[in-house]
Amino acid sequence: MTAYIFFEKLLFALLLGMLIGLDRQLRHKPLGMKTSMVISVASCLITIVSIESVGKYSVPGHTNMDPLRLAAQIVSGVGFIGAGVILRRSNEIISGLTTAAMVWAASALGIAAGAGFYMEAITAVVLIIFAVNLFPLLVKLFGPERLRERDLSVQVLIGPEGDMAGLIDELTTHQLKVKVKHIKIKDVNDNLRQMQLVISAAEKLRTTSIYEVIKQIDYVIGVEVETIST
Repeated sequence: MTAYIFFEKLLFALLLGMLIGLDRQLRHKPLGMKTSMVISVASCLITIVSIESVGKYSVPGHTNMDPLRLAAQIVSGVGFIGAGVILRRSNEIISGLTTAAMVWAASALGIAAGAGFYMEAITAVVLIIFAVNLFPLLVKLFGPERLRERDLSVQVLIGPEGDMAGLIDELTTHQLKVKVKHIKIKDVNDNLRQMQLVISAAEKLRTTSIYEVIKQIDYVIGVEVETIST
């Protein structure tokens, strides 16, 4: 392989990784441009080495070497990086799955660039970015109403006069749907109880508005609201 082709493949992988990282960085996710570019370029380099090693080290007329043997290990090895961005919070909400998938995608784009499949890599990166940004908007616009809702993690501190059923009824009157399977109740002391639950609300409804609605309930002492994102 000439130095020009070698540089071309690495540069192409760098640009593809930058596009993946830029998408995540604009969304303030853990995976940024630097990480994504490093993954893509490194995957490209390993793929090039794997392919070129066959011709360089195999015996003429006889070889048992697989040109993509090293590249096959990238797919499983990069999973360790992806696992690092998946978070399980104290409220048992899991986030970071999309970012982990983007890590895996960056490595796949690097492999494609290293193997010389430029058009396939360009098509893939366009579809990936559309799948993360454009397609969900179209589905929410034309799909069922439930797709235009978002989940929020809510932690509420209630006084002795409050109860779980009453709080759920109060939230329902404000078009806030409670996902009962995520409810947790913890006794803080003899007079106060802490509830953790997940609610669904319309995307157009601001988080601050939801906070104010819950805070204004008479027996609510304190409240924390956090948007759940992937």
